[in-house]
Amino acid sequence: MSCCGPSRRQVLGLLAAAAMPVAWASPARAQPGSLVVTELEVVTVTEQSAVFTWTTRGPDAAPVEADSEVWIGPADGSGLRQVYGDSRPTAFHYAEVTGLEPGRAYRFETRSAGIPAAPAVNVATRQPNTPESLGVFTTLVPPPGRLLRTLALSNDIHLGEEVSGIITAGLPPGFRQEPGLAPYPEIMLAALLDDMRRPDRAVDHLLLAGDLTAEATPEQVGGVHNRLANWGAAGRDWFAARGNHDRPHLGSDYASCTPYLDHDDCWGDSFSARQQLVSHEVGELRLIALDTTELDIPGGTLDRSQLDELRGLLTADPDRPTLVFGHHPVTAESGWSNLAGPSFILNAANAAELQSIYRSAPGVFLHHSGHTHRNRRTRPDLPIDVEFLEVAAAKEYPGGYTLLRLYEGGYMANFYKTRTAEARRWSTRSRGEYFGLLPEYTLGTTADRNHAVLRDLSGVSAS
Repeated sequence: MSCCGPSRRQVLGLLAAAAMPVAWASPARAQPGSLVVTELEVVTVTEQSAVFTWTTRGPDAAPVEADSEVWIGPADGSGLRQVYGDSRPTAFHYAEVTGLEPGRAYRFETRSAGIPAAPAVNVATRQPNTPESLGVFTTLVPPPGRLLRTLALSNDIHLGEEVSGIITAGLPPGFRQEPGLAPYPEIMLAALLDDMRRPDRAVDHLLLAGDLTAEATPEQVGGVHNRLANWGAAGRDWFAARGNHDRPHLGSDYASCTPYLDHDDCWGDSFSARQQLVSHEVGELRLIALDTTELDIPGGTLDRSQLDELRGLLTADPDRPTLVFGHHPVTAESGWSNLAGPSFILNAANAAELQSIYRSAPGVFLHHSGHTHRNRRTRPDLPIDVEFLEVAAAKEYPGGYTLLRLYEGGYMANFYKTRTAEARRWSTRSRGEYFGLLPEYTLGTTADRNHAVLRDLSGVSAS
């Protein structure tokens, strides 16, 4: 069952331009003269670090294992020096370099078997101004003041899904997990939660903006809730909003769950009731989860009671630093730029009212959404100082989350891919979705993925 795609005409219009078959097999060891070092991406750039990923393949495009190296030097200097080396063979390379200086340009090469990596044959990383094409990136300058809290923004896990990349009516051909390996949503969720506890990410809270399940069966809802509960406490360590895949359903598979009109709501039995706003206060920071789901269509809505409750909360305390998250994007720019069009996001009337509410609440600084499976910042439709940020799916390429580091003088957003061996393997496999065009749509620009915003967040406590 799927409620989440554009029309056949839209699909064919996007995909008719290219078809890129990708060979796939168990990785072999590199042989002299046989290695293609490709799919270079400068995924993450912070004030003092950068993350690079790339793939090594044979002439037949099958994965081939090799070593990993990163060479870096100041862009205004001469020569590169090796700053990262890993002799362990892999076809799915992930290298994180630390100790860089804020606001400085660096030249770089990533290498396997001594061969420099090149970006894939796609526009996303081969445009003239990209770090991948220039061989240069510039570190961010962090906002002033102390680091107060670190939030992780994530969405679109689709636990229980078996085929990834189908948009509508079996098109385009979907991708399945390799035989003998664990289901890919379980791998990607485990990798996400693994990253959340690593000291180099130092995450205080995880925010999940919907589509945690494939179709919200009792098993899927229970499975994702149990995994999150084993990781941390709901309402303290993690916070979740419902996505359209998590909506109430029809059918006998859902009969054991709480009735909702003529549907049954399994999500509501473990998380929160449909069209219910949930507000949390973490110190002086306010987190508001919205349920933007319709019953049987992919687009988004907010009912009157939820809008009124939001208006009341924000009017009563308009200056409190506030982050709002919900599954469906909000802005007109998101509507015309996403693959499925304006009907795929929050309906226009609700979107206009939501942004009008934000205009009267200067404490709201960011609205996080998922649903489009891409990294994208979009402009608000009203002159309001709120960032609208879509975060790429956790469950498929590019497969990750955004860290939001809150400082007294603003915040810094950085997208990270998850990095377990199994996650890197599936992310590379699933980048072949949409006939190989998935990176064009979902990766986003360097600035979509990595940016700093100056803003007074001194009211957010550090503990």
